[in-house]
Amino acid sequence: MHTELMNLYYKAEENYLSNVDIKVLRHHVESLQQRLHTYEFLRDHEVEIFQPVADKLQKNYPTENPRTLEEVLRQSIALLRYAAMAMLLNNPEFLQHRLLEWLTGVVNAHQTQTVWTSCHDLLSARLKEMLTDAEQDLILPLLDHAQATLVGIPAVVSVQS
Repeated sequence: MHTELMNLYYKAEENYLSNVDIKVLRHHVESLQQRLHTYEFLRDHEVEIFQPVADKLQKNYPTENPRTLEEVLRQSIALLRYAAMAMLLNNPEFLQHRLLEWLTGVVNAHQTQTVWTSCHDLLSARLKEMLTDAEQDLILPLLDHAQATLVGIPAVVSVQS
């Protein structure tokens, strides 16, 4: 989003924006409202989102080291926060550069792909319970892309603009 808005800004230095450019700008402003609302919801309901995920993860992995489960949950919370910011910015590369580049190595080093997959599935299911379809369309593709990256599955992220 930032790049597209900057391009409009630079165009406006030379001429007034065309009708097409104004439509693009209007779309970004309207989209930003939905993104901001979704971001605030995720921020304000983080505990409500993750408590059932944590409980089910612990139930599904009773023999797993509690520290491992705690670390996956902590990293999953960080992932949702970064994904929410990438969604707000409409910039999937933000998530890739800020989090996934180092987190993928951590997941691989600790061999937690199975727990991550389960955590991702539980988190996605929880978000589907709590978010509208439009809100899901904004955040879930980013989380799916992150999950695919973390467990080594090639994926393409499509972000709603």
